[in-house]
Amino acid sequence: MSKDLLLEIGTEEVPAHAMPGILNELKENAAKAFKELRLAYASVSALGTPRRMALSVQGLTERQPDIESERRGPSVQAAFDADGNPTKAAQGFARGQKVDPSALVQKDGYVYAVVHEAGAATETLLPELLKGLVTGLSFPNSMRWGSLDFRFIRPLRWLVALYGEDVVPFEVASVRSGRVSRGHRFLGHESFGIAGASDYVAACEKEYVIVDQERRRGMIRAQIEEMAKAQGGVAEITDDLLEEVTYLVEYPTALCGKFEDKYLELPPEAVITPMRDHQRYFPVKDVAGKLLPLFITVRNGGKDYLDVVQHGNERVLRARLADAQFFFDEDRKKPLEKHLEKLKTVVFQEGLGTVYDKTGRLERLSAVIADALGVGVAEKDKAMRAAKLAKADLVTGMVTEFTELQGVMGRSYALLDGEDAEVAEAIDEHYLPRFAGDRLPRTVAGRIVSLADKLDNMVATFSRGLIPTGSQDPFALRRQALGLVRMVVEAKLRFPLSAFVAAAMDELKITDAAAREKMQTDVAEFLRLRVKNVLDDAGVRYDVADAVLGDVDDICAVYRRAEVVQKALSTGALDTPVQAFARAGNLAQKAENAKFDAATFAVPEEKSLAEAYQAAKEKTEAAVRSDDWEAALSALGTLAKPIDAFFDAVMVMDEDAQVRANRLGLLKSIDVLVKTVADFSKLVM
Repeated sequence: MSKDLLLEIGTEEVPAHAMPGILNELKENAAKAFKELRLAYASVSALGTPRRMALSVQGLTERQPDIESERRGPSVQAAFDADGNPTKAAQGFARGQKVDPSALVQKDGYVYAVVHEAGAATETLLPELLKGLVTGLSFPNSMRWGSLDFRFIRPLRWLVALYGEDVVPFEVASVRSGRVSRGHRFLGHESFGIAGASDYVAACEKEYVIVDQERRRGMIRAQIEEMAKAQGGVAEITDDLLEEVTYLVEYPTALCGKFEDKYLELPPEAVITPMRDHQRYFPVKDVAGKLLPLFITVRNGGKDYLDVVQHGNERVLRARLADAQFFFDEDRKKPLEKHLEKLKTVVFQEGLGTVYDKTGRLERLSAVIADALGVGVAEKDKAMRAAKLAKADLVTGMVTEFTELQGVMGRSYALLDGEDAEVAEAIDEHYLPRFAGDRLPRTVAGRIVSLADKLDNMVATFSRGLIPTGSQDPFALRRQALGLVRMVVEAKLRFPLSAFVAAAMDELKITDAAAREKMQTDVAEFLRLRVKNVLDDAGVRYDVADAVLGDVDDICAVYRRAEVVQKALSTGALDTPVQAFARAGNLAQKAENAKFDAATFAVPEEKSLAEAYQAAKEKTEAAVRSDDWEAALSALGTLAKPIDAFFDAVMVMDEDAQVRANRLGLLKSIDVLVKTVADFSKLVM
């Protein structure tokens, strides 16, 4: 037999951004607790609104299953005397397991007690289990209230705990569980009873609470799309805003508002940002993608007095747009380049000068990167111009008021000033990617300036000893480093990391040799972890990633080598070579250097291996220069048979020191060559 289970945690309004994580944790913790207590169930889900988080379990068994287990005791020799009678050790063990000594079982030289444990009734386990689920939740921020020591994300106001139709009694922070919940703040009753766990969703809906967030999300999307269509437009619904609004309301009702046409003369982002990011409104565009003087918002309530709510929202947005218009007009009194001077008053980082100083570094570093990537003169000039203007909009009124528009307004102002379209686009793109999964720069200039900016940020911050550790990453360097890696890989750039780090250190006037060496090590290690993340996302085996990550100076080459090695492994083409490379590599560790004299080899097999090495070396190096890693791996594969023949014919660790050193030098040379593709000893075959 089974019953449904309900746990509802009622609180003051919880921040929308925290709700998805809380509900996911509640569901996972419950599933884990049921497993530990051997309680079977049909399904479990977590539901939530701004004022409540609920666990709904269908078909929870009414009793634990009985279990029978063997528990090992003392050895047979210690458990019985010479006459076969149980000793005190056996008697004590049996007593502790609550069995008769005669019931002890002998096996594997030990005695065992077979213990039968009757399953407990679920209702007796639930009070402690549910209390643990409430107190076991973790939050990004928590608070205390009144004189209580208990901490939660918001004050607890009520608890509902029902197993079938019965209340599960427990208490947290002076709040006792019951069957009484609370309806919508304005539309429902202050409190209402829930007859049984299976009645929860329907009972809430009668009180104007759509407790299932997925249904609520669907209602919001459908209402917005229908309303936009009625206005002859299409609503721009982003997933992040839709999710936030879903957790801001309990009973959603969409409404449409308007604003003056004159604000459409502003850059679209200057209108959309105050609308979406500040007011949580959904912009509306026509079928051609042009912004309309409309917005759609979602009310936490019914359809009564919608005209009053609409008027209030229009008035708030009108004030925000008036601010945007004012800042835009003030900014346009001078061209974007004229704002550069004010950057001298803005500190970049403590001890690292101003943003104006950073702009100069960015311009010069962009030139170095452009030259290294081999772009044309025109593209280089565009990158340097974009680098010069990249930070100018930070001191404009528009970006000061709406910080989300950094880069965006720089692009718009640059276009209005008559700057080249690619230069303007690069000003915005150099911040990309702004978040995980964001798009990458599509212009050459944007890519160059973005790489320069991220590299300067890393080296500059590392120079202050602020390398991200644990969860601490105040300058978002992990995100920037990951973006750098993605750009290099997806654009297939030959990116000499150490050379660019050296150039960045030159710009920052880092001259101490030890500091420069440490910087190279720190940046390489930091990026190595990001490369590993990218490889993992691409489905590369962990051991293949480890095998190619020895040197990340050419990030794109690392990615290509991983692809080639993984493909070869999947076909079985590396089965024999890997074993040969491993044998050579193991002994190569004993070599003092990678030098040998082929003329002194006397055994045919060592001569053959030396010749095979020279041929493979030429082909491998040529393949590496042309970025043909398949050819490089194929060339290395020709060494497998000569290596095996070499080991069959000679004793590497010969008594003659000169002979031994020469053979070890050959193996070391082979190992060095092989590792230009991968350290095959790290592969799990």
